[in-house]
Amino acid sequence: MLGKLSSSLKESIRKIAKAKRIDKRTVDELVRDIQRALLQADVKISLVKELSDHIRERSLKEKMLLNPREHVIKVVYEELINIIGKGVEVPLKPQKIMMVGLHGAGKTSSCAKLARYFQKKGLKPAVICADVYRPGASDQLRQLCDKIGVPFYDGQPEDRNVLRIVTSGVNEFDKYDIKIIDTAGRHALEPEMIDEIMDIEKATKPEQRFIVLDASIGQQASVQAKAFDDAIGITGIIITKMDGTAKGGGALSAVAETDSGVAFIGTGETVDDFEKFESDGFISRLLGMGDIKSLIAMAEESLNPEDVDVDILKGKFTLKDLYMQLEALKKMGPFKKIMQMLPLGGLGVDINDSMSQITEDKLKCFKVMMDSMTEDELSEPKIISGSRLRRIAHGSGTSTAEVNELIKYHRMMQKMMKSISSGRGNMPMMKGIPMGKMMKKMR
Repeated sequence: MLGKLSSSLKESIRKIAKAKRIDKRTVDELVRDIQRALLQADVKISLVKELSDHIRERSLKEKMLLNPREHVIKVVYEELINIIGKGVEVPLKPQKIMMVGLHGAGKTSSCAKLARYFQKKGLKPAVICADVYRPGASDQLRQLCDKIGVPFYDGQPEDRNVLRIVTSGVNEFDKYDIKIIDTAGRHALEPEMIDEIMDIEKATKPEQRFIVLDASIGQQASVQAKAFDDAIGITGIIITKMDGTAKGGGALSAVAETDSGVAFIGTGETVDDFEKFESDGFISRLLGMGDIKSLIAMAEESLNPEDVDVDILKGKFTLKDLYMQLEALKKMGPFKKIMQMLPLGGLGVDINDSMSQITEDKLKCFKVMMDSMTEDELSEPKIISGSRLRRIAHGSGTSTAEVNELIKYHRMMQKMMKSISSGRGNMPMMKGIPMGKMMKKMR
C-alpha cells in the first residue's frame, strides 16, 4: 500500500533515528526528503509547505519530553496525521447505506466489500442494486454477493424504475441490519446523475451516504467529494485501489480538506481487501511502526482460539511451532500485509519482499523438509548443519540452500517475536505499549 511513499518515508525516519545529533541542518534535510516523497504522491503543494513549516518549527523549538531523535519522529508522525484527517467512525448498528460515485471507481465491488465488513462484525447485511444502465452491473454484484452469502435484490425482471427498485428492496430486506444501496455510476458529474441520486436519497433516507473514489485521481478527489456532498450530504468516503497507485496520498490529503472524512480504503482485489480507515494506524504503517490495533482486529475476525496452539511470544519456538503459526496467519490474509502491521521499523528487523511472500507451495516445501527431520532437529534447529543438512535435503527432495532458507526464516521470526514480546524498539509511538499482551490476543 503506497509502496513508494512508504519506502521514502521509512528511509527518512531511519536517517533521523541514526543521526548523531539533531540540528537545523538535519531537520532541513529531513523536510526536503519528506517534501519530495509527498509531492511524488500528488499531495498539494500548499499542504506540503504547511507540513514542512510545522515540522521545522516543532522539531527545533517545541519543548522536548523525549530524546531529540524520538521527538522529531513523533512530530513527523503527528503532522502527517493532520494532513490526512482523522477518518470517519461508522457505527455498528442497523442502518441504510447509499453508495455513489463515478464509473470505474470500484463502487460495485466496494458494495460487496462493505457487506463483508459488516458480516464479519456479526451484523446481517443485504445489497440492493439500483444500477439499471451499465450492462452486467447487476450480474457482477450478484456474483460477488453470492460468494460471501449476502442476500441480493435488483427488482423484477425488465424493471428499470430505479425508485421502485430501491424502495421495494428496502422493504424486502426490512429484517436485515445493514441495507447497502448501489447506485449507478457515470463517466462525469452529469446533472441527470445528480438528480437521480437526490431522488434515491429522498425516497430511502439512508443514515450513511458514501462516495467511492479511485485513489489514482489524486488531488481531484476533493472536487468529486464536494460535488456529491453538495447534492446529498456525504457522510463518508471510500478510497479504492490504494494498492495500485502512487497518488493515494494525494487523494487522502485532498478529501481531508473537505467536510467529509475517509471511512474505508480498498487495498486489493478480494472482498477482504478492505479496511476501516484510521489515520494513526495508517501513518504508523507508512513509517514502518506497524499497526497493532488493526492486526488484533484481523486476528479476532479470522482466527478461532484452537487455530493457535503455541505461544509465539516465548522467544524460542520449534520449527513445528513455526509451521502451525504460519498456517494460522494465512487465514488472516496476505502475509505481506500482516508483516506491515507489525512494528518492525522500530525493532531493527528488516522484512524484504522475499521474506514476506510465503506462498502455499513454500509452506508445503517447508513441511516436507520438516518431515525429514528428527525430533531433536525440530526442537533445536541450530544443530542442523553439515551431514544433517545434506541428509534433510536428500530426504525431502530439496537442496541444502532451500533447507538453509527454512532455518534462516525460522531465526528471523524467532528474533522478531522475541523483540515484540519484550516491547523493545526505538520508535516513540511504541513506548509503554504492552506488545506482548496485545499479541497474545491473537491466540
